[in-house]
Amino acid sequence: MQQYSSSIHPSPQSPLQRAAHFQVGKQGEDIAEQFLRGIGYEVRGKNLRLGRDEIDLLAFDPVDHALVFAEVKTRSRQDADYPAHMNAGRRKRINLRRSARRWVTQHAYEGGYRMDLVCAEGGRVTQHIKELSWG
Repeated sequence: MQQYSSSIHPSPQSPLQRAAHFQVGKQGEDIAEQFLRGIGYEVRGKNLRLGRDEIDLLAFDPVDHALVFAEVKTRSRQDADYPAHMNAGRRKRINLRRSARRWVTQHAYEGGYRMDLVCAEGGRVTQHIKELSWG
């Protein structure tokens, strides 16, 4: 049986590192919320738990008449080599799609909806991608 080096697995974060990570995430969600409000969206919910999934922001886009399930990705500073949107991989998109469908079913919502990505870096929104691809 082959053994693998533990160096390929990230070391667990200390409680202090986790706290800092969650603080950065919360700040990013606050920045994204203000950004969406600023472009005319009505924010209807934040950090909504649906089973094991979470919807970062739930908003309504009055121009497109669509409910928006927004995933927020945050970096404490901008890094051209590792932008925030790189953390929105396939698995995250599958989870967001699953949670959006669950919310729509639980609330018997019959209107249009979409999934957006809002990236916050260095204290500001750097990217807003409407209608994330499913893949």
